[in-house]
Amino acid sequence: MTTMLDTILIANRGEIAVRVARTLRRMGIRTVAVYSDADADTRHVHEADTAVRLGPANARESYLDIGKVIAAAQATGAQGIHPGYGFLSENSEFATACAAAGIAFLGPPAKAIEVMGDKIAAKAAVSAFGVPVVPGISRPGLTDDDLIAGAPDVGFPVLVKPSAGGGGKGMRLVEHAEDLPAALTSARREAASSFGDDTLFLERFVLRPRHIEVQILADGHGNVIHLGERECSLQRRHQKVIEEAPSPLLDEATRARIGEAACNTARSVDYSGAGTVEFIVSADSPDEFFFMEMNTRLQVEHPVTEMVTGLDLVEWQVRVASGEELTLSQNDIQLTGHAIEARVYAEDPGRGFLPTGGTVVGLREPTGPGIRVDSGLAVGTEVGSNYDPMLSKVIAYGPDRSTALRSLDRALADTAVLGVVTNIEFARFLLADDDVRAGNLDTGLLDRRVEDFAAAEVTDEALIAAAAIAWLDVWHSAGQDIWGTPSGWRVGTHAPFHCRLASGGRTAHVSITGTLDAATVVVDDAVPRALRATATKDSVNLVLEDRRETMTFARSDSSTWVSSSRGTWRIDRIAEPSVRENEAHSGDAEILSPMPGSIIAIGTTTGSAVTAGSAIVVVEAMKMEHTLTTPIDGTVELTVAVGDQVRVDQILARIVPTDTEQDQP
Repeated sequence: MTTMLDTILIANRGEIAVRVARTLRRMGIRTVAVYSDADADTRHVHEADTAVRLGPANARESYLDIGKVIAAAQATGAQGIHPGYGFLSENSEFATACAAAGIAFLGPPAKAIEVMGDKIAAKAAVSAFGVPVVPGISRPGLTDDDLIAGAPDVGFPVLVKPSAGGGGKGMRLVEHAEDLPAALTSARREAASSFGDDTLFLERFVLRPRHIEVQILADGHGNVIHLGERECSLQRRHQKVIEEAPSPLLDEATRARIGEAACNTARSVDYSGAGTVEFIVSADSPDEFFFMEMNTRLQVEHPVTEMVTGLDLVEWQVRVASGEELTLSQNDIQLTGHAIEARVYAEDPGRGFLPTGGTVVGLREPTGPGIRVDSGLAVGTEVGSNYDPMLSKVIAYGPDRSTALRSLDRALADTAVLGVVTNIEFARFLLADDDVRAGNLDTGLLDRRVEDFAAAEVTDEALIAAAAIAWLDVWHSAGQDIWGTPSGWRVGTHAPFHCRLASGGRTAHVSITGTLDAATVVVDDAVPRALRATATKDSVNLVLEDRRETMTFARSDSSTWVSSSRGTWRIDRIAEPSVRENEAHSGDAEILSPMPGSIIAIGTTTGSAVTAGSAIVVVEAMKMEHTLTTPIDGTVELTVAVGDQVRVDQILARIVPTDTEQDQP
């Protein structure tokens, strides 16, 4: 029986909640958003027809609370729940609770989630349907001794993997037998901490592996089709960064074989809905592929499949959940052109990819033919440390791969999140890589390139823009007051308008002399350049000599964020240096927070003596813990306590060196 749902609750947040709501609105379906206290004023809440508060920022008390989500659906008359990805999307208990409440779950049956959520059970299930799996040892209850004894038969290098969970947590690559015991110990500890299950298994590590996944679509009437594959090999620590469809590796024959294997995977658990089957493929033997896992939900990278097939996967999720039968056959699926996606993360590649945060004070997102942006951002959005650092996705489509690559690079150049440091510049660095452009990919490529990346130093033009904005402010506030204008008017030579600016590791003096119609600018001791500058609410236009440049800008406290196609920079106006009033601490070591987050542990007390390398504080943000140690011997002076929320570069502790302490008489 087919009954189209007319109200659907979206049990998620951010860009995926906004993206799902977009399709539901087009289908004429009423949307219900849910939110935590941290998300009360976010875009996904404002764009829904109605919204329900779930609870505090902590996900366990809000987005992960099954009872609260079900109650919100019942209170708003929602007949279905779309889980997005992450949170409860692959939680069999949640799928069961939806069924018990008479609410359609826009995902597969609970049984499919359970089987595919257990990697050992999943391998057994798909093997029975003829799907090739990586050679290894995978049965329940394997002890460390079992794994150590069986590893030589698997063949080194081996990959230690937890049976539960995902995201690379608990995985260890072991190249030599003597390293296996320690790897098993640490893998079990991390798996138990992350998933509450320390079951492990071994797989042979495929040399030069490529990560290729296949999108499948199945209904409740036994019909299963695939929508082609996506290449997801550009990843860091098992987290994808750039994805594309189709893969530049596969030929048509292999595409058909891997697609059929994906369909058989779905059949092995009576799957229904949209799902993804992930495979490992050797870059050296592209006709050989092995089942890795199945994600029983919509994937982050689903837009590239939508762009090359012309299908809306969320729409089909709704139709399948409403009881409809697929109207498409495998022969109807054609992959046309090429699409590629870059994830925009709140992280700083120049500081080891540590999470960042802040308030979005300005936003520029690209538009144009073949460009799609899935985003949960708006000016005023607070990017905190409570949730995943992914902010948006920029997707480009072209008739061929090279065109799509160029379009994505151009789109990223037109993307700026002012107020938050992001990985956009690093994504463009990857797109310019020769191997990436040639399609010679593997899952280790990104990590091999990381050391070659250096964040772009702030340009003279960006510094001039920041100074010009301050200069224009004075002009506009002065009005007709000749004494208040920054023209430098006086008897004799004109006096310049001075700014001392800092950005990243660079500090510079910028001087502007003259009027709005005729000025000159000097950066440090460089040659003066003719300048005309005008500004609107969020952009500044510079004409330097005969060159014109327009940049986006926004203010955040005492900082100005400036963005051009060459980068985005936070620029601070600072005072001239002065002698420190108190030199007593000139030899102190200050321990600074590398990211915004919360203090979850402190390993010492104020006044305690510590030695170099001792753990002082632990900061947690966006699912990442970072332990900070002292670089010197000395005495501790703490400035934070457990539970405190901290900013990036906030001083957490000072260590007074032992050798500066006064000698006792």
